[in-house]
Amino acid sequence: MNHIQLYDATCSACSSLITKRYSTSFSLGIRVFNKRFRAPIYAIYGFVRFADEIVDTFHDHPKAELLQRFREDTYRAIRERISLNPVLHSFQQVVHQYGIENELIDAFLRSMEMDLDRNTYDAHGYNEYIYGSAEVVGLMCLRVFCEGNTEQYESLKMPARRLGAAFQKINFLRDLKSDFDERGRVYFPGIDFTRFDARDKAHIESDIKADFDAALDGIRNLPDGSRFGVYLAYKYYTQLFAKIRKAPPQRVADERIRVSDKRKVYLLFSSALRHSFNLL
Repeated sequence: MNHIQLYDATCSACSSLITKRYSTSFSLGIRVFNKRFRAPIYAIYGFVRFADEIVDTFHDHPKAELLQRFREDTYRAIRERISLNPVLHSFQQVVHQYGIENELIDAFLRSMEMDLDRNTYDAHGYNEYIYGSAEVVGLMCLRVFCEGNTEQYESLKMPARRLGAAFQKINFLRDLKSDFDERGRVYFPGIDFTRFDARDKAHIESDIKADFDAALDGIRNLPDGSRFGVYLAYKYYTQLFAKIRKAPPQRVADERIRVSDKRKVYLLFSSALRHSFNLL
């Protein structure tokens, strides 16, 4: 291993560490991908995680300036094919290797900018935010999974978007209280957090179910080596969704509903069994 290969590997390891530290659920799904997919998906997660940290965590720092610097550094890394920021170095390699479009990166960073100054959303803004914050991340991952097969990518593009949208909407429901209490945000259009009721909840849940229904066939048609990992994420989120659906609106508004670690392990083994028998 020469010095640049050592640098590449070290940067990749940083993205892997970030993923494992920030998301046990997501990192569990990545571990069951074929080995060739793991490093690029870690790199994508590291990139989106750091941008999200800027807008959600760095309250005592100039967030807008930091995000603008992150944007500039991202495109400089892509243009120059190197960065001293290990997360951006790993990400730019994935961008070049798998042909991730600037449009996806732009849309993602635009959604992060929206978090700087928007607390409520109309229907258009809500859809724009979900596309940029979640759907395009699914499309970045799909670029990796399809490995240059444009026809396959195009056929799976819409299901990937719907799956990303479902995941994000469930995150919004799960984090309803913290988003409102800590950041003053309510993402769902027309929803008054202080009056969140069964009708509001049922409307949101119907929308999420439609996304999941549209996504499942796409998961079944993913390339070998990626299908099981994505299906595992799908099973985790549908399990979380089931818990949220059973909970009364007041509980959803008052606490963060979770899936236990024990249940996550069960989902891993039961999903592996279904996958081995081609029963997805």
